[in-house]
Amino acid sequence: MNAFLGIGTNLGDREVNLQEVLVRIEESIGEILAVSSVYETEPWGFESKDWFLNMILYIRTDLKPSGLLGRILIIEALMGRVRDEKDYKSRIIDIDILLYENETISEPGLTIPHPRLHKRRFVLVPMCEINPDGIHPVLKKSFTSLLKECQDKSKVVLYNKPLSAKL
Repeated sequence: MNAFLGIGTNLGDREVNLQEVLVRIEESIGEILAVSSVYETEPWGFESKDWFLNMILYIRTDLKPSGLLGRILIIEALMGRVRDEKDYKSRIIDIDILLYENETISEPGLTIPHPRLHKRRFVLVPMCEINPDGIHPVLKKSFTSLLKECQDKSKVVLYNKPLSAKL
């Protein structure tokens, strides 16, 4: 099965964090088929002087959505993240399942497509880079259209070209 993951980091050595997460995803989740460029972005939903590095991965995995989420939580924990569902805050790593095939899932702790995907420029800009004609399975609009309609005005600046999982 194929999925899109959103990756973000704003604590520690952000580039090293992204490299490490790529390696861990390939080791424990599946093959990385495409990687967007890395974008530097303003924090979304909270104030912080530490801007994020964000990117999107397109992966192939044998895991079901719940298993994929479980592995993501393990990777985040191994990298030092403790999830706190109460507030947005700075974090060493954040991995979100944005899309899983064309499925829609609404379970406690797991909503696919990600419920705020279409409201965040830091997700839509890299998504449009690697999947511009992809269609949101609920809104039935292309990601390019969703980016044009997006009300979010936060800064999303190209940081560098795609990374690879090879250190």
